[in-house]
Amino acid sequence: MATHSLRTPISESDARKLRIGDTLFISGVMFAARDQAHRRAVEVARRGDSLPFSLKGMVVYHCGPIARKKDDDWEIVAAGPTTSARMDSIEGEFVETFGVRVVVGKGGMGTKTADAMRRFGAAYCDFTGGAAVLAAKSVKKVRGVEWRDLGPAETVWILEVENFGPLTVAIDSLGQNLHSQISARVEENRSNIYRMLEI
Repeated sequence: MATHSLRTPISESDARKLRIGDTLFISGVMFAARDQAHRRAVEVARRGDSLPFSLKGMVVYHCGPIARKKDDDWEIVAAGPTTSARMDSIEGEFVETFGVRVVVGKGGMGTKTADAMRRFGAAYCDFTGGAAVLAAKSVKKVRGVEWRDLGPAETVWILEVENFGPLTVAIDSLGQNLHSQISARVEENRSNIYRMLEI
């Protein structure tokens, strides 16, 4: 397992070097976006319209950060991950349509997302739940705020980050899924224990 430090925009070749179990740190621009932002972005693209921002080569973080106004700027107070499964039904299309290279969240994602990451050269990474203040410390500046009409938790936050992480690569561009592998091992171990106990 390797440690990588990448700066956005991330190339497909760099994203394809990531392997499950690797550690990743991100610098540059990162987008915090949750359910409603994902849906709106895909709806805009399906209509043939353009987004007010470009996601090509970017990192999308499943997060609705807590922010406060500080003079004319925003300050991110906490930025913990939200459960990525909520975006799973649309994430594959999102990666394909917008050229996202890294998706960050918690809890893992399923086979449709893993297949899109294999086909288009992207990775999914876990950020530790409960480490919201650590995440916020990596945010150096809020570069923009979009779609505030969606509400505070669903607004798209465009963040400038430095060494955001540590992230654990959980789905890579080979389609390997760390969460699925762990679940399979747990099930195998449980079956073996049941046999030993003659249950």
